[in-house]
Amino acid sequence: MSTTITEQQIPAGTWVVDASHTEVGFVARHLMVSKVRGTFREVSGTVEVAEDVTQSVVDVTAQIASVETGSPDRDTHLKSADFFDAEQFPTMHFVSTSFDGDTLTGDLTIKDVTKPVTFDVDFGGVGQDPWGNTKAGFEATTTVNRKDWGLTWNAAVEGGGVLVSEKITINIDVQLAKQA
Repeated sequence: MSTTITEQQIPAGTWVVDASHTEVGFVARHLMVSKVRGTFREVSGTVEVAEDVTQSVVDVTAQIASVETGSPDRDTHLKSADFFDAEQFPTMHFVSTSFDGDTLTGDLTIKDVTKPVTFDVDFGGVGQDPWGNTKAGFEATTTVNRKDWGLTWNAAVEGGGVLVSEKITINIDVQLAKQA
């Protein structure tokens, strides 16, 4: 169940991504029979929360070289030119263009290709940590076609299937810290 975000729930101002409490994850089908999960461990960004929360702006960057799937060989392959080409395109970047309290739409850039995406957003709430810092939590989910960003590598498998699904689910679990 989604919790809509309102002005009364999150104070206006600049919020920064708390990288130690944030995960940008993805899920792909492998051989079309199971799922492979991965995360980008190095994430940074800001959210400028406006008085009218629908005018807020999200700006987040993930370092491609920080991808982890639990398999060093697969991680190396994902960083290669077959997929993300981390050497030539070291980051992926998202900037929001609209927000209605439940859905966040913006431009996702991977490998210098920018496409619009829409995330379903669930607001976790606002609270203070033991050191008096104000934190906010969100979850956001979307499904994209990786080929839209030039991530086209695949391999045919016996029986006519493919090794990696085109559709990828992106799951973001983010904690923000309010700036003074």
